[in-house]
Amino acid sequence: MTKNPRDLSRRHVLGGALGLAGAAGLNLPALAQVAKPKSPLSINIIDAAGNLALTQPAFDNYRKANPDLISRMTFTKAPSPELPGKIRAQQSANRVDIDLVIIGPDALSAGLADDIYLNVVEEHRKSLPDLQAIYLDPAWRMQELAKGRGVVVSYYPSGPLLEYAPDRVKTPPTTAEELLAWAKQNPKKFIYARPANSGPGRTFLMGLPYLLGDSNPKDPMKGWDKTWAYLKELNSAIEYYPAGTTATMKEFGDGTRDMLVTTTGWDINPRVLGIVPKEAKVASLKGFHWVVDAHYLSIPKGVAAERIPVLVDLIGHMLKKDQQAYAYDEGYFYPGPAVKDVPLSMAPQSSQDAIREYGRPEYEKLIADNPKELPLEPEQLVQAFRRWDEEIGSKK
Repeated sequence: MTKNPRDLSRRHVLGGALGLAGAAGLNLPALAQVAKPKSPLSINIIDAAGNLALTQPAFDNYRKANPDLISRMTFTKAPSPELPGKIRAQQSANRVDIDLVIIGPDALSAGLADDIYLNVVEEHRKSLPDLQAIYLDPAWRMQELAKGRGVVVSYYPSGPLLEYAPDRVKTPPTTAEELLAWAKQNPKKFIYARPANSGPGRTFLMGLPYLLGDSNPKDPMKGWDKTWAYLKELNSAIEYYPAGTTATMKEFGDGTRDMLVTTTGWDINPRVLGIVPKEAKVASLKGFHWVVDAHYLSIPKGVAAERIPVLVDLIGHMLKKDQQAYAYDEGYFYPGPAVKDVPLSMAPQSSQDAIREYGRPEYEKLIADNPKELPLEPEQLVQAFRRWDEEIGSKK
């Protein structure tokens, strides 16, 4: 995921503050083990995943509980494709002032290719909980993709799903072939965003090889013949590709588009916020596989050594069960928590109310009954983005 639809509407109002205690049995480092800085730090955090919608309270809780470690946290947002270049420029100038980044698989992949993140898991293993022991299985599998250069902070099964307006789409597609036919019969009424900067766009791109029965869903260069042919044919029915998901939701909400690509979170949260009508429906296609997604916390190389123990301790704090419960939010990354045994009942009341009203009962069965695939490996994901930009996106 990239931009949060919340940016278009009201600021999220948090309810039901959670306690700072808890997480018993998670083997988290004690505060006394943290090497305290000479004076409290001012920490700069960049969110390139829209994740602060889920984690802002947990960050704030750490700062409030540790005034001797952190005096201030500054949060900024950046488009995912731009973040690696920004970090590289600072590293080249020997002036890294970004302490922590929140990223998805897109910026993770680009960062791994350029080797710009610290191997925080390997270098600070004793200061972190046993990640494999605490994570949900798909979250642990996503953690392995990071090769130690990031720590999963939130997880969801993602998509790809279709969202449609039932008053305008009487018979939604049930297969990829029917989707293509519908799009051609209804030109400019289907939309998805550029995959390199869109969670739903990314999962649609990576989910098509499973839907179409391509020869190797993990190889976008040699194993996606059906996928690339499909996307080129679909291209003729699409007006343009927005730079991010938020624009697709706005156009769907105002009636410009009748159908779009979505995920569990991008279905629930825009309806909570009123950007998309509550009565919008979702559908999955025959042969559907979930392409799971996660957000990571990464520390750029070049951060001053005396700051790193505090940053690692902060990462550990974000994995406590009570802090993970904030990830339910208002369904933006549904479900959201990456660690085990964090039920909805632990979340703030506002989260519980939103998900009970706008969540979908069918998600539980969809999540349980369909295969969950990892995204492409970082190198292959970069290749897929580049090829889509060159062969699909550039044609508009």
